[in-house]
Amino acid sequence: MLEPTQVHSEGPTFSRLVAGVMTWGKWGAKLNATDMARLLEQLVERGITTIDHADIYGDFTTEEDFGKALAIVPHLKEKIQLVSKCGIQFPAPGFDHPHKAYQYDAPYIIQQAERSLKVMGVDTLELLLLHRPSPLLDPDAVAEAFARLRSAGKVQAFGVSNFTPQQFATVNSRFPLVTNQVEASMLHLAPFTDGTLDQALELRCKPMAWSPLGGGKLFSETVPAERRALKEAVAQLAEEKGVGLDVLMIAWLLQHPAGILPVLGSTKLSRWENYLQATDVSLSHYEWLHLWMAATGTELP
Repeated sequence: MLEPTQVHSEGPTFSRLVAGVMTWGKWGAKLNATDMARLLEQLVERGITTIDHADIYGDFTTEEDFGKALAIVPHLKEKIQLVSKCGIQFPAPGFDHPHKAYQYDAPYIIQQAERSLKVMGVDTLELLLLHRPSPLLDPDAVAEAFARLRSAGKVQAFGVSNFTPQQFATVNSRFPLVTNQVEASMLHLAPFTDGTLDQALELRCKPMAWSPLGGGKLFSETVPAERRALKEAVAQLAEEKGVGLDVLMIAWLLQHPAGILPVLGSTKLSRWENYLQATDVSLSHYEWLHLWMAATGTELP
């Protein structure tokens, strides 16, 4: 069973691994409500209780499909923590969006949060994130929306996704944020070097990492020349630890002092059984940095 972790002293407690549902519905596995309900039960039984949504997933349909699944297993509503994101718009059936855009005025943020609650059939979101930064984002408007949603008991905590450290700081100066969900893996090291994880450590806001396996680019039989040394290093250490490459990549993220929460998107229980092993894998300081050097392609200075 996974040990839960508090994202921030003023924030929710989440499972150490997070289930991302982007590909559960129309955009991927096309699970029906019964299949979603069964998978959700299996994940909760194993301590994976935090579910990561966004209003746009499945062309704005996946949250509704998930709500139908929850109606089959309503007892799980008290056992899971729901994350959603809002702000991205694009043309989709039932939505008057002429083209792709971002919108973060207070009425729209509130509208989308309330829509997520309605279609999922729940009263509260544990966490609401702004999905991507916009050049038109007004932090005062965001703060107004967040304050109203929290006061109404509709959202417990707030954060952002894909924001730079400065963008995070700007919104945080108006309303307290508890996390920044960013792309992070051995194949995407930017958060380690651009100040994102440093800021998380400074503010004690545990970050969330999407695509923690780098899109599976190391798992194919052939990898680009620039990635071969990394694959060899990961494969060798994984063999020594008696785990798969995916498990070692997750363990590498888990060991970072910022307390990264990987968001994993598989719909296959067998893969989740593997992922769970990552919490039992310990890397020495040397082993972690050995993989860092393989990922960067350079020696430590």
